[in-house]
Amino acid sequence: TMVAGGGASVVYADTISDLGYGEKLANYGEYSGAPSMEHTYEYAKTVLRCLLSAQAEENKIFLIGGGIANFTDVAATFTGLIKALTHFQEELKLQKVKIWVRRAGPNYQEGLQLMRQTAITTQLPIHIYGPETHITAIVPLALGLANLVDFP
Repeated sequence: TMVAGGGASVVYADTISDLGYGEKLANYGEYSGAPSMEHTYEYAKTVLRCLLSAQAEENKIFLIGGGIANFTDVAATFTGLIKALTHFQEELKLQKVKIWVRRAGPNYQEGLQLMRQTAITTQLPIHIYGPETHITAIVPLALGLANLVDFP
């Protein structure tokens, strides 16, 4: 997972555990405090290196989430995240990593649009949601425990 905010990161980890997948949670961490694009890029590279180096019997899932930020510029942090996704795009495709995004806050529309464009240009399987979708709805969707029709 790569979740913005300490509270949100706990909520995501708890949801994963509540759904019976706690032992499969590969990492737990968060970024917050309005990090720069460069800090987000470096953090995302670290998380992606861990994801890609881990052995898994099942498909890997990369969750990018967060609540409705109050001061973190979503577009700026997504620019760093997208730079890291682009850097690792071939390895992510080779390992068939599925990427699920749910984000809101300042400039979230621009950030989600940047992510949509990245999905097109890289051909990575990125599922993208904004504040119209509950904060943790992407978790059961990503795990195959819910259908898209169950959520906006």
